[in-house]
Amino acid sequence: MEETLTTAEDPWRQPRQAPRVPPARAETRTGPTESGPAPAATGPAPAETASGHPEVRAAVRRARASAGAWAAVAPEERARLLLGARGALLERLDEVVDTVVGETGKLSSETVVNEVLVAAELITWYARHAPRLLRPRRVSTGLFATKRAERRREPLGVVGVISPWNYPLVLALGPVATALFAGNTVVLKPSEFAPGTGRLVGALFAGIEGHPDLVQVVPGGGEAGDALVRADVDKICFTGSVSTGTAVMRAAAERRTPVVLELGGKDPLIVCADADVERAARAAVWASFTNCGQTCIGTERAYVAAPVADRFVEAVLAVTAGLRQAPDGDVGAMIHEGQVAVSEAHVADARDRGATVAAGGHRLEVGGRPAFAPTVLLDVDHSMVAMREETFGPLLPIMAVDDEAEALALANDSPYGLGASVFGRDPAVVERLVGGLQAGSVAVNDVIVGFAVPGLPFGGWKASGTGVTHGEEGLLELTRSKAVVYDRAGLRREPMWMPVPGWLEPSLRRALPLRYRAGDLLRRQFAGRKAL
Repeated sequence: MEETLTTAEDPWRQPRQAPRVPPARAETRTGPTESGPAPAATGPAPAETASGHPEVRAAVRRARASAGAWAAVAPEERARLLLGARGALLERLDEVVDTVVGETGKLSSETVVNEVLVAAELITWYARHAPRLLRPRRVSTGLFATKRAERRREPLGVVGVISPWNYPLVLALGPVATALFAGNTVVLKPSEFAPGTGRLVGALFAGIEGHPDLVQVVPGGGEAGDALVRADVDKICFTGSVSTGTAVMRAAAERRTPVVLELGGKDPLIVCADADVERAARAAVWASFTNCGQTCIGTERAYVAAPVADRFVEAVLAVTAGLRQAPDGDVGAMIHEGQVAVSEAHVADARDRGATVAAGGHRLEVGGRPAFAPTVLLDVDHSMVAMREETFGPLLPIMAVDDEAEALALANDSPYGLGASVFGRDPAVVERLVGGLQAGSVAVNDVIVGFAVPGLPFGGWKASGTGVTHGEEGLLELTRSKAVVYDRAGLRREPMWMPVPGWLEPSLRRALPLRYRAGDLLRRQFAGRKAL
């Protein structure tokens, strides 16, 4: 492995830049694909980075020193203590909102609804359900009637969290809180674009009674993230680009550290011929333009059945025309200049390939920050970058399709599989689309809302990531499973222990067919009674 990499070669250090526009139908993916800096390559950073970042190593040591005492706390007591973080979040609400808005330029209303509310709901759900989910569960022993078996979930130890800039509060607090409910301690590396928000997340958990060192915060850039991945942690939770996520997985593999990766998406919205067009249009506008388009599960392409396509476009343009882009308006700024360049490049490519810019399509400033106007693209197709690569800006390309089958095929024609939306009234058609969509979450006659339901797992298929957050699955992701078997008979020896008695094998040869045939016979008889 090379000991040094230049900025252009190192995905941890590469600044965000506009993508190279590929030729028609090329399957390249060079643009930003996430909520973090877009790398130009996928090679790993130097192996020496971890040893050269003493702050990260010290933070991991402090977290490790606190891990044993926290793991020993009963899940019910952990839940009681962690509710204090929710209280601290609400007590410091103004400070939290001001910090997030100041670092990102997003609207305060978006911060309260999309970040604070979702984070508070997640803490509430885990406080109510985590103790039950972490309780040992009895498991049937089958043929081994003299045994008792149970499955246990135990903490991993120390979890490293690398959070992004687009939702710096909830995408840091969510995995941090989940790890703590599971009995782990945490080292958090927040985005370098929102270090103050990261420090606030750490502060919310600093007042946990008797456990002051549960969360360590290590601000910094790519070097700090790389060091954390290579440090003595037991799992990494990363939200970012496909390219940087690949580098994370590669670096983590050197220590065999498991990872949870959320790597962005290109979420489709399908509008059926019988849909409520007005609701679908308003939903598409919000899902595409909220947070100025910097939402991994926001709508980035719409496929509309031809009979209602004109009505849908008319409704979308009417809603878009009424939006106010201002610090106190409907759409805010973008978090930094590089993301505006990506949106410009996608619009330029679409226009060059025959698309119509029906609204927006240009950069501007909001509150002294770079921004991009909410943009609607018509006459689009899959030769355009805006229909294939994640824009992460306020773009809504709309494509008319012949029917729902064509919409489904186009929706799945993507390397991503994070989320999707379906609007329609016919239950059979809707369920066919829901079942056929290659995505980790699907909203029906709605958008994005699945992320806000704390009991649902959140994660992507294909290039959109591996593992899940939220819900039961997200909690169990941050635990180890342990199988425990107890003997209940107290015999001096088991029949299969050596020396093996001569009668064992002949007896099993006779008994096994009888056991399983009898089971099949009972199942057939039971099925017959149900049919009657």
